[in-house]
Amino acid sequence: MDFKKKEFYTIDDMLQIMEMLRDPVTGCEWDSIQTHESIRQNFIEETYEAVDAIDKNDTELLKEELGDVLLQVLYHAQFKKEEGVFDFADVVNALAAKLVMRHPHVFKDEDIHGVDNILNKWEQIKNESHGHTTVSHTLNAVPKSFPALMYAQKVQKRVQAGHLPMPTQKEEIAAVRALLDKMEQDADNGRLREEDLSAVLFHTVNMTRMNKMDAEEILAKKSRNFVKIFNIFENLALQKEIRFDTISFATFKELWMQAEKSL
Repeated sequence: MDFKKKEFYTIDDMLQIMEMLRDPVTGCEWDSIQTHESIRQNFIEETYEAVDAIDKNDTELLKEELGDVLLQVLYHAQFKKEEGVFDFADVVNALAAKLVMRHPHVFKDEDIHGVDNILNKWEQIKNESHGHTTVSHTLNAVPKSFPALMYAQKVQKRVQAGHLPMPTQKEEIAAVRALLDKMEQDADNGRLREEDLSAVLFHTVNMTRMNKMDAEEILAKKSRNFVKIFNIFENLALQKEIRFDTISFATFKELWMQAEKSL
């Protein structure tokens, strides 16, 4: 297959490049043997790297990382093309058709106003198109490959969308308090139960959702803040030539508080 180098490549060029890479005879030895399963993790990692570029507000990095995400799409579409199932054009067509169908206020002149109403209509059309007639159908459709916090929050959101009675914030706080009291007693025996720890997490995720927060985002923010504080704390300890294996709790607390204040 002939290929001409250019100053500016198009999506058609990229599709040709993918075919050439996958050629079992003249292609790349690595690319030609990949499968959906072998590059599954790559898709996840590339997506996170694109999100990281967004968080960094790095335009050039974002352009590169979006290309890497697109590459994953092209790989999987090419695999299916080789199997004779569908190709990249079918992916684009399915996406366009879905967007037209789920935006009747744009493409069918339906009178829908307000973000909440638009999102509700989107979910209604989505459920109808997937044949989701019960709440269980919508829960089972939540990808189990989601990170745990995201999975829990999505499940809780879909239960609420089913118009079932949900606990209030005060009831959730009371449930967490009861669990913590029980865990405090269990701690005397030296071991906490997985069931109790997971329940605390689940109730807490529900409270973040009630307050229109994202559990993944706020925990990531808290963890990043912890790393910043720890960096400062460790530098303070090194300056004072304090070793971690001999540091007293009082000294640790003093330095940690000092590090927190310096942020």
